[in-house]
Amino acid sequence: MTEDENELRRRNICDFRHSVVAELGNPYLNRGQLTTLIKEKSKRDYEIPYSKRTTITEGCIRRWLCLYRKFGKQGLNPQIRQDLGKSRLIGEQEQNGIIALLESNPELTAIAAVRKLREQGVIKTEISSSSLSRFITSQGLTSKERQKVIMKEKSLKFDFFSPLECVQSDVMYGPEIPDKNGKMRKALLMTFLDDATRRILYGRFSFSEKSILFEDGIKHILKAQGMIGRLYTDNGSSFVSNQTRRILDILGITLSHTKPGIPQGKGKQERFYRTVRDQFLRPLDISAVKNLDDLNARFNTWLECEYHRSPHRGLQQHITPLDAWIAKAHHIKSIASSIDLDRIFLHLLSRRVYKDSTFTLGGTLFEAPAILSGKRIDIYFDPHPPVDRVLVSQGGKEYGDARIVDTYANSKVKRGYSRSSDLQSGYEHSDLPVNLTATNMGGN
Repeated sequence: MTEDENELRRRNICDFRHSVVAELGNPYLNRGQLTTLIKEKSKRDYEIPYSKRTTITEGCIRRWLCLYRKFGKQGLNPQIRQDLGKSRLIGEQEQNGIIALLESNPELTAIAAVRKLREQGVIKTEISSSSLSRFITSQGLTSKERQKVIMKEKSLKFDFFSPLECVQSDVMYGPEIPDKNGKMRKALLMTFLDDATRRILYGRFSFSEKSILFEDGIKHILKAQGMIGRLYTDNGSSFVSNQTRRILDILGITLSHTKPGIPQGKGKQERFYRTVRDQFLRPLDISAVKNLDDLNARFNTWLECEYHRSPHRGLQQHITPLDAWIAKAHHIKSIASSIDLDRIFLHLLSRRVYKDSTFTLGGTLFEAPAILSGKRIDIYFDPHPPVDRVLVSQGGKEYGDARIVDTYANSKVKRGYSRSSDLQSGYEHSDLPVNLTATNMGGN
């Protein structure tokens, strides 16, 4: 049992004992009333913490009452054993050997550790599984506790050398500002931080944290800076989109996530957001911010003029992020000229073409080439609204852009057969004279 678990156990026991004797400490109770009340309490059933017993004897209640009167509630705490954490059945040398072996080899089980120490001659006595289990638990060396230590070590501070070798991204909740309709809404800041230099490669406030905003940041960095080696994010919905994963797989960029419940890996981003709150948002007059564009303009000015030009304690010799970037810029790998980023960042979906050669996307009806009627096709499109251009592909062959169906224009198309109109149309478009008589046409 760990120290925290022991403390919780003592606190729960103390609270229970206090609930039993608290009213007995009333100074207005005479001896007869006190005796009657103790007898009554000894006949009740209780849910006693960490015990299978359900009743308490009169002698036990009187002893607790004596301690309560003498030392207060603290006197009801169970005494700490002098040999707590020490096994009386396992020798001191054997205990030290088990502890040292398990700490240096976290993957070993306690039984395997004892077997190995017995082979080495460190342990010479028989140790029962129950005694070993109690000892391991008291030392906080259970398999679960040792795994926690391993995970903590893996999440300790890490640094990359080259710019863009690892780019971290996260989202911070910012102030409320008016949207285009004048309604106050919470602004969210999504940023991309270069691990090696602490430079902010992309940062923008918006009213959502959709995955396309994450993709916008990636695309901006690839076009403006160079090739990203690895992206490191948490498990938020913005960072786990299937479309985003498909795009990153095409580019060969690794996407890594922090372990759930272990925030230590996001330390650099959290530290930057603390700087944003202290040095940008705190001095900012939020009431003077007109809209998102205004807020982003102010943020970018602060970013380039102050943050990137201020010494950073997380960098060697406390240089600025801008100086660190310039010093290592020659390590950046450029994007191959053959890569069409605009095409790669198009979203891909599958659709079945209706018999009238149409399909829908986001509630909009598009018309595909008639040859694709009834077939399943792949469509590529820019996800930013409005979606008015969709590239159609089927079986690896491209068929160009689909046309948005104009239902109003289609309603004006004449359908059915009219003899008089067809005849008139035929006259107007034939080589025959318009004033032909019925007899010339074979009429009566």
